[in-house]
Amino acid sequence: MARVLDRHPGNADGDWYVDTRCIDCSTCRQLAPEVFEQVVDQSLVVAQPGSGAALIGAWRAALACPTQSIGTVSRQHRPEGLFPQELDDDVFLCGFNSEHSFGANSYFVRRPEGNLLVDSPRWTHLLADPIEALGGIDDVFLTHSDDVADASKWAEHFGARVWIHADDHHAAPFATQVVAGREDTEIRPGLVVVPLPGHTKGSVAYLLEQRYLFSGDSLAWSPAGDLAAFRRSCWYSWGEQTASLGRLAERHRFSWVLPGHGERHRGEAEDMHRRLVDLLSRMGRR
Repeated sequence: MARVLDRHPGNADGDWYVDTRCIDCSTCRQLAPEVFEQVVDQSLVVAQPGSGAALIGAWRAALACPTQSIGTVSRQHRPEGLFPQELDDDVFLCGFNSEHSFGANSYFVRRPEGNLLVDSPRWTHLLADPIEALGGIDDVFLTHSDDVADASKWAEHFGARVWIHADDHHAAPFATQVVAGREDTEIRPGLVVVPLPGHTKGSVAYLLEQRYLFSGDSLAWSPAGDLAAFRRSCWYSWGEQTASLGRLAERHRFSWVLPGHGERHRGEAEDMHRRLVDLLSRMGRR
């Protein structure tokens, strides 16, 4: 719950506010960019939401905030059914981001072959109950060591298998499905694990149906409106990240990029491929 006594003085006048515990993860700015902006080292309310999409976005931001730093002075009643939020064809944004993963996004996908969770939100029945109503979770796919969060709790609750690359297995020793090596592997029809060492040694992406790229922290959409990688947050090897994204460009196409950190985006597959090639050129010059 947001702390009104810690309300940041820079918030716009009105009911909604962000308190000073904000860690500047950008989650709220992704969900309600008309309400929240980055100011110095945190997000603040720059325009009070009125009604409609702006208000729904503010409520989603409040639920997703990993430090629960967003609230209303009047303690407004929260609407129901905000998460999971469907993005496209039974692909959902989970919300309820975890501080343990610095506010990384996670995703739930419903498919006849088995439902999946990509990376972990924080554990809460506010999300688990609607996911259970959608058929539960068969597999938890972890993109890398940073975004494990409450994966063990989700797996235990739903009896799900947990997947991670061997080089990041130390972060999720409870994972029983361990991917090894640097070759792409189809782990079930239409779902390919793509090793992307660089951000961490064991970073991977999961490519679903040659359409949805769950990219972890290896690739994202930037506020500037293009594909981007995070040089300052590359913990293992920038050279290997460049090379691994090059292999992705050679072998695959995708129309959605669905990252842990950074913004989501859907585009035409060939345009996304061109943007990835352009990004690789920029990465090689850095």
